[in-house]
Amino acid sequence: MPHAALVNLLLAMQEAPGFEPGESLLALTTLSFDIAALEIWLPLVSGGRIILASRETASDMAALAELIESAKPDVMQATPATWRGLIETGWRGDSKLRGLCGGEALPRALADQLLPRVGTLWNMYGPTEATIWSTTARIEPGTGPVSIGKPIANTQVRILDREGNDLPIGAVGELHIGGRGVARGYRGRDDLTAERFIEHGGMRLYRTGDLARWRPDGTLECLGRTDNEEKIRGFRIAVEEVEGAIRGWQVSRRRR
Repeated sequence: MPHAALVNLLLAMQEAPGFEPGESLLALTTLSFDIAALEIWLPLVSGGRIILASRETASDMAALAELIESAKPDVMQATPATWRGLIETGWRGDSKLRGLCGGEALPRALADQLLPRVGTLWNMYGPTEATIWSTTARIEPGTGPVSIGKPIANTQVRILDREGNDLPIGAVGELHIGGRGVARGYRGRDDLTAERFIEHGGMRLYRTGDLARWRPDGTLECLGRTDNEEKIRGFRIAVEEVEGAIRGWQVSRRRR
């Protein structure tokens, strides 16, 4: 991932969801998770402040709720699982907090619970291969699936069919991402790089493996996967690998 890709993300995030000099961000994420880069660098390049939660606090919803109440951060980024855990522990919210939700799909029911508890709620979408977040959406009260919004600055999204044709509004296809955030590839995996990063219409695109469609209002709706990959607390889980491990364990057990 080139440094310029992260710079592009940070400059885009200063605009929307927004981050001003003097503001603070509550950082919850382990350094092994890509979204930690946003939590660390966005405040530092913006003249802001990082409120760094300990691992124990970040995993204890009651302690995290107390930290939010005492530290009063302007911005907090978390997965749906963490936001849900806060609500279940009785967190009442903060009307001045900008809440960023990403890492996995944001259900409408959870969005409806969060909206009265935060100042603004943002749904964030993007794979690591396109530098953390590629689209953003400010969420408003409503019905139906939550949109993943529109591409951030210097980012292009294409919805393509299996033959690589651009699809019209409303048609479901695979979401591809182009622009400054796209990675150079996988280190030491030229085969996987060639499979997931493609040239299309003079543009280098990353094949996300996500199904999506354009809505008539110009926003995007994500509709699941083209494969069996699942997201659990923001981590990618390949179902086939889990199945293979279970089968291997069963075979070894029978041989004993």
